Parts: sequence; structure tokens; C-alpha cells
Amino acid sequence: MFEQLGAVLVGASADRERMPVRKQSRAAGKCEGVFWRRTNRQEVQQILLAAKRYERVQRQPGSRSGPLGSVAVEILELFVNLVDFRTGRLEPSIDTMMRKLRRSRDAVVRGLKALRTHGFLDWLRRYEPTGNAGRGPQVQQTSNAYRLSLPEKARRLLGRLGAPHPLPDDYTHAREIRAAAIDAHRQSLPLEERTLFDAGDNPLGQALARLGKSIKQRESARQTESLSVSLSYKKE
Repeated sequence: MFEQLGAVLVGASADRERMPVRKQSRAAGKCEGVFWRRTNRQEVQQILLAAKRYERVQRQPGSRSGPLGSVAVEILELFVNLVDFRTGRLEPSIDTMMRKLRRSRDAVVRGLKALRTHGFLDWLRRYEPTGNAGRGPQVQQTSNAYRLSLPEKARRLLGRLGAPHPLPDDYTHAREIRAAAIDAHRQSLPLEERTLFDAGDNPLGQALARLGKSIKQRESARQTESLSVSLSYKKE
């Protein structure tokens, strides 16, 4: 039994060595269904307009830029033109953004982080197979899946333009089906991944995930200790 367990652990370790991808990455093609959402031109234009107003209103006196920065706004403008309205599909690589915006990698990464921090953007890290048949990495990092959002603090800056419009019945039904699928997917996740799913893969979400993992480990250790005590009493 111990030999079999050792073989499993060795195999798991070898699998990790063949998977040089970033933490919390998901398999491309299997995670986006509950992440992307259908949208339209009016909705994404509202997000862009709100971001521009947010950038202007929140800029401190004497500062050259606001909390987002000019590159973040440029990225949002690019995303508004790239997103697939029917599916919400949005997955440009960093290299694509650099080429289209003519910005450095550091500038693009900072812009993406600013958009996420202020609630205009979220993403899923993803990996894909390398196609290697033998030794070597079996998967590799690929582009993130992105989703545009309109935070309430920015929606208020739109005034009447930000008021929601009535949705058609078929769209409402589709959203109900999607919400049920998202909930089912959420319930299937381990506690740590569920926390990241709810709070987002950001510093707060990662901290909550670590806390949840720590609590789970303590509960597991407590149950193991209780079982050991119970078995000791039985032996006596």
C-alpha cells in the first residue's frame, strides 16, 4: 500500500514538473463558458465612457493621470472593439495588445492591473497542451480570458446614461440558465478555488483563499486527532 502511495506521489510530482504554468490557471476551452457573458455595443460603450469619466473625476489636483492611467483607457478601447458581443469572448494576448497599442509589456501589464483593481475588468489565467508526445512540458501558458465590467461607483458617473434598459424575455431566460450553470460550477469547486471564483483572483481573493485553506487544514487535523483519541479509548 505504501509503495502504491509513493508511486502516486512521485507521479503527481512529475506531472507538476510537466506543467510550468502560473498558479490558479484553468484549462483553455473548459473554463470560459461560465465566465464570458453575452453583451452588446451599447453596454461596452457605457463601460468605456464610465471609465473615462472615472479617470477624469478621480484624478488628483496636480496629477497627470487618474487612478487608471492613459494606457488602461487605451486597453479598454481596444477591448471594446475586440469583444464578441454574442458570446463575450475576449482573449487577446499581451503581445497582441503591445503590438496594437504600441506600448511596452510593463505598461500593458500595469494598465490591466489598474482596470482590474478598479472593477472594470476581470480575467482567468489559462493553459493549453503543448503537443509534446514524450518528455518535457505537456502544457503551456496561453492568453487570459477577459471580461469587461461596469463597477457601480463608475456607473453613477453616467447619470441617466447608466440606467438599465428593459431586457427581452429570451435574454432574461438565457441569463437565468447561465446563472444556474455558474452556480453548479461554483458548487463543484474546492473551497480554495470557490473563494477565488467569488472574490476574484486578486490580492483580497488570494488572501481569503489562503485563510479558507488554513481553516480547512485545521479542521482536518482536529478530526484526525479526535479519531486517534477515539481509537485509543477503544484499545484500552
